[in-house]
Amino acid sequence: MKSYDIAPLIVSAENENITDLLEARVAKTPQLPLFSIDSGNGAWSDLSGKDFRTKVIALAKGLVAAGIQPGQAVAIMSRTRFEWTLIDFAIWYAGAVSVPIYESSAPAQMEWILSDSDAVALFVENDEHLSRFEEIKAGAPLIRNVWKIESDALDQLVKVGRDVGDDVIETKRKSSKLRDLATIIYTSGTTGQPKGCELTHRGFVELSKNATLELPTVVAEGASTLLFLPLAHVFARFIEVLCVHGGVKVGHQPDSKNVGPAMVSFHPTFLLAVPRVFEKVYNSAEQKAEAGGKGKIFRTAAYAAIAYSRALDTPQGPTLAQKLRHKLFDALVYKKLRAAMGGQVKYAVSGGAPLGARLGHFFRAIGLIVLEGYGLTETTAPAMIGRPDSLKIGKVGRVLPGTGIKIAEDGEIWLRGNNILRGYWRNPTATQATMEGEWFKTGDIGELDEDGFLSITGRKKELLVTAGGKNVAPAPLEDPIRAVPIVGQAVVIGDKRPFVAAIISLDPEMLPIWLANNGADKEMTLTQAAKSPIVLAEIQKAIDRVNKNVSRAESIRKFVVIDQELTEESGHLTPSLKIKREAVLRDFAPAIAELYGSAPDTSEIV
Repeated sequence: MKSYDIAPLIVSAENENITDLLEARVAKTPQLPLFSIDSGNGAWSDLSGKDFRTKVIALAKGLVAAGIQPGQAVAIMSRTRFEWTLIDFAIWYAGAVSVPIYESSAPAQMEWILSDSDAVALFVENDEHLSRFEEIKAGAPLIRNVWKIESDALDQLVKVGRDVGDDVIETKRKSSKLRDLATIIYTSGTTGQPKGCELTHRGFVELSKNATLELPTVVAEGASTLLFLPLAHVFARFIEVLCVHGGVKVGHQPDSKNVGPAMVSFHPTFLLAVPRVFEKVYNSAEQKAEAGGKGKIFRTAAYAAIAYSRALDTPQGPTLAQKLRHKLFDALVYKKLRAAMGGQVKYAVSGGAPLGARLGHFFRAIGLIVLEGYGLTETTAPAMIGRPDSLKIGKVGRVLPGTGIKIAEDGEIWLRGNNILRGYWRNPTATQATMEGEWFKTGDIGELDEDGFLSITGRKKELLVTAGGKNVAPAPLEDPIRAVPIVGQAVVIGDKRPFVAAIISLDPEMLPIWLANNGADKEMTLTQAAKSPIVLAEIQKAIDRVNKNVSRAESIRKFVVIDQELTEESGHLTPSLKIKREAVLRDFAPAIAELYGSAPDTSEIV
């Protein structure tokens, strides 16, 4: 097996925990802003590390006064907002364990997480979340306190805790050691019942310390980031802790529709997002330029950007002509894109799925270096990430210090290190199935090059085996199709079938803009657009491009455009925007049957 390890740059004492990161930060730079709170109309109010610590301790006292004991589980169900982070740290200062619940979770999912984790208290954001809990509270009998964030509940908790001494909180926060449980994060459940990942303080502490030393230009004192991914997900959760350790100012934005304006007013220096966000930024800019009669200029600028970035990776570098074109388009196009992201953003961390070389090169050329990362809930988020001074665009970077990787004989990625989960909560069977000694078997398939850079080719359990015996990884086929502006999701199918096919959903946000730009009726419904010749032709072109890069057996031979958006709300995406393939196969069985029955083969090009 090919393996690659990087030794830790720093090792923490066994009696440390996450709260020590905040203590150390406040001791070093008490007045440095750690958070900025949206006060409306584009205004932000900074909160220093010292003042944040004061708020955390006051709330932790309330939790202690309410009877929360060290080691007990307290659940949080809310969108991404400042109070989420405040509550999270207060739980840790009380010595307790936090259990995130996605704000989109159904009552049955809430019941499972609350009952399985033995949570004794719950924070909800609003009345709607509270009503979901009321539906299932009989199934979560250990819950004795429910606090609503959008009320005076937090203020009341602070009042209740006024008589709790500072020495009590100091004892409580020190009760957790490095290898003790910090949080139970339930997997998003693409298949089966979600499993609770036991993540320790060590994972967050060691990753934060080592990542800060390894990425000093990104995680720097005075840097800033805008969190808009769900804090219930391990990716944003780790960044929350990392920024406290690194002295990075964090703003929160819960509404995806307001992320653009928030970036303009907040001026982040780095972002974290999933590839779909970067696709949306690119596609929106392209369609906006098209609508303004500048589509040709934008596309020329995009081609020039990609060529310029590719040339940066050659020994000779960009030619004089490429440099001149880059300077011209920077004035005409690129600086406007940077301004739309706040004007100061230099780096972005992308995770959750491969970004693709095209977008990686495009964003680097316009002045935004996208560092692709790889990790799972079970690895406390990032195990690998690109470095600004050591990039291979199209590949995930090397492991972070303190972690290791190897590729098993069947191509599966195995990881080890200070960030690996302790096990699955109350599920020794699952723990045993995924652990091989100190190695965690990720279920992903990949290749490791001589420099330790990883290429991810797909999920082991998602590999399709056609009736002809051909193994096909869906992701390399789906990702380029999903990059088309009018495409919402692409789901490749073909397991035990005679050929590979695809189910395509449309993006209702981009569709009317694209239709108008292409001389079609922008008022088309999804049902009408799913049958429109101009829409079908555009998708066919994307599939043709994909098919040119694969063998005939791997090519997409037929596709169907459905008239329904695939979303988390529809039950077809996880909260981290991964496809729930079983749900898609079940809910669109008639369309699939037609694909393999009477529907014409539209892709005979390879």
